Order: sequence, then C-alpha cells, then structure tokens
Amino acid sequence: MTDRHDLPAGFRWGASTAAYQVEGAVDADGRGRSIWDTFCERPGAVKNGESGRVACDHYHRWGEDVELMRGLGLDGYRFSIAWTRVQPTGRGPANAAGLDFYDRLVDGLLAAGITPLPTLFHWDLPQALEDEGGWMQRETAFRFAEYAGVVADRLGDRVPAWITLNEPFVHMVYGYALGIHAPGRTLMLDALPAAHHQLLGHGLAAAELRGRGLDVLIANNLTPVRAASDAPADRAAAEAYDALHNRLFTDPLLLGRYPDLSAYGVGPDLHGAVRDGDLALISGPNLAGLGVNYYNPTRIAAPTDPGLPFAEAPIDGVPRTHFGWPVVPAGLYELLLTLRERYGDTLPPITVTENGCSTDGALDDTFRTDYLAGHLDALARATAHGVDVRGYYTWSLLDNFEWAEGYSQRFGLVHVDFDTQQRTPRASYTWYRDLIAAHRAKSAPR
Repeated sequence: MTDRHDLPAGFRWGASTAAYQVEGAVDADGRGRSIWDTFCERPGAVKNGESGRVACDHYHRWGEDVELMRGLGLDGYRFSIAWTRVQPTGRGPANAAGLDFYDRLVDGLLAAGITPLPTLFHWDLPQALEDEGGWMQRETAFRFAEYAGVVADRLGDRVPAWITLNEPFVHMVYGYALGIHAPGRTLMLDALPAAHHQLLGHGLAAAELRGRGLDVLIANNLTPVRAASDAPADRAAAEAYDALHNRLFTDPLLLGRYPDLSAYGVGPDLHGAVRDGDLALISGPNLAGLGVNYYNPTRIAAPTDPGLPFAEAPIDGVPRTHFGWPVVPAGLYELLLTLRERYGDTLPPITVTENGCSTDGALDDTFRTDYLAGHLDALARATAHGVDVRGYYTWSLLDNFEWAEGYSQRFGLVHVDFDTQQRTPRASYTWYRDLIAAHRAKSAPR
C-alpha cells in the first residue's frame, strides 16, 4: 500500500507562514498601514479584539525561527512579503528598511540550506489602495505589478521562484463579499470584479517576474465539491459552487477563459471587469507550478436562500479540527486527481502550499500528527497515480494570528506563548522532522 514513505525522490518538504500573521512590528521601520491594521480596530471584527500588532514578533525573532526550520530539516520556507513594508502606500519608491528585513531573512534561510518561497500578496493590501477602491478597482492590479518588480529587483538574484497571490477566492469572498475578513465589505455577488482584478494583478506581476528570469506560481484554496445527493437540484448546486470556488480562479490561468457563471446571473465579463486582452495576460506563458491549499471537501445541496444557487451541507461522521473543519484526507487525493483530469496537459506541476489543522494548543498534539500522516498518505497515493506533485508545505510553522479568530486557533508545529514569545516545539514538530529525515535517507543514492 502506498503511503507517505513512498513519495518520490527529490520531493520538497516545507512549512508556511504569512506576514501579518507572524511578523508583528506594525509600526517599525516605515511600514505603512494595511487593511488588516484597520479591520482589527473595528469593534467586534476580531475575536477578543485581538490583532497582529505583535503576533509572533517574527520581524525581530526571525533568526530564532530560521533555526527552528533548520532543526526540522526543511527544504523550503514559504512566507509572505508585506506590501506595506516595501511600499507603505502601495505605490512609489521602495522603503529601503522594509526590503532590508526580507534581504536578511532570505540570506538567513539560504545560509541554513533552506530555499525561500515568497508570496507577494497574502491579504494585507495597503490601506491607501483600499481607500481608492482596493481590488474592486482595476488600477490595483497595475500597482501590484509595480510592487512585484520592486521586490524582485532586490531579491531575485537569490530567490528563483515566486508565488504571486495566496487564495484569491478566500480574499474575495471573506473580504469583499461577506465582510468576515479585511477590508470588511459586504458586496455579495457584486464582489466578482475583485476576482478578476486579483487575477489580472497576477498576470501583470507574472510578466514582471518572468522578465527577470524568475519562475511564477500562484496558490489557490481548492476543495473537492460533493453533491449532498444524486438529486438533479443538488448536483446542479454542486456544479455552481465548484464553478465559483475552484474554476473561477483556475480556468482563466490554465484554459484562458472564465467558467459558466450563469447560475449566478453573471456573464463572462464579471460585471464589466473583463477587458480585451486580459485573459491572455492572466493565462500567459505556462505557470512553473500551481500551489494547492487544501483543508477539507465541501458538501453542497440545492439552495434554501434565493440569493445564491447553492447551500452548504454538513459533512457528518468524520473527525473535526479545533476550528470545526471536517478532517477528510481522501479529499486531497480526490482533488489532485480531479485537477489532472480537468486540465490535462495544461496542468503544471503541483506543490501543496498549505495543509494543516488547528488543535487545542497542547504540546502533545497527536491529533495533528495523525492529520498530517493521513493527508501525506493521500498525497502519496495521488503521485502513485501519476499526479506530478513536487512538494508539501504544512500550515503552519508557528502558532499565529488566525485572522478573524485572533489567537484562538493554533496551527503551529511550534507552540508560541504570546505573552513571552517563547517557542516550544510540539510532538508534531519532532514527527515531521523524523519523517523528512527518513524520506531523505531512503531517497539518497546508494
């Protein structure tokens, strides 16, 4: 039976974080204000009124965190760059002190034998750009491309591959449609231009990166969609949800077109956002890789509310994380095979750029090790069936600021005491370290 020990030689092991969730130091060295700084000040927006002002203080403790990564034996570290550290208002000349931080981090990672994998945008838009309309405005895509070029000019000599966007679906839905995340707008289906402008930003930034000889990836949150029953209404609802969650952010990249969104009363121009030439920019030359963030499948039934063509249905009979998310490792296998069947030769190599779970915070986190083992076994089965998966980055290296949940959800291989900033590796840290070492030993030439 295929399991995690059978992953191919050269498979890359990593861990992920994001700038606003770990860095803290929001007023340090000329950093500008982001939409998350603003959102966290809104009464009731974040659990317990918490924010990322200090978070894990990674901005000052990055050296300690790199040593933790070295101890794991990681091949790669996926982190995000705070746009507001580089361009405090989202445009104009670079803030040298902000770039200096990422310069030090990259050099520290390379000295530890760890390949940096930066994400340019992980939801922390400069507030100045949001004041002008944010991702609802086409201009933001061009500002994003300018920012990408500024960062690549400084770090591209040492960083060969870049992720443009993290989870544009989640940012559009939670940030612009439902108001659960920053910037807290509640536009519902009128938020769809934010999908297109993010993807246009990806295409424009990708051109800047490729022009400097760099590889380009994008990280999407994807989910296998299951109909609640075989009833035609449930199946139609599942297809509508799949189009919104998965195909809206993948078809343009790999097929050069948007999916059918007629179930939402929306045409292919996404409320007038799409212009001639945009889809050619978005699809561009082939991606060097597709980042897949997987947490759980989604079960969908016919709508009960006339506002949307679907309704979410519970997934029963499975364990749940501390967050309440269903644990279904087989969903990762299902998702990876669906991607290969759907996109065929246009599907680039895949890297699982996020996968992990929140627990109750205990150091003996057997639940997390079981979760990781199950998902890595599912991933290995997918590779055995021919899906080209090159690496796995668990979420997350550290306990961190979990967006609207504040500090109530702990995803880290490493426990963080947010009062003292003391880092303590959990049992899952040791398990992951040993798995990486065993795989490396097994794959070594004899």
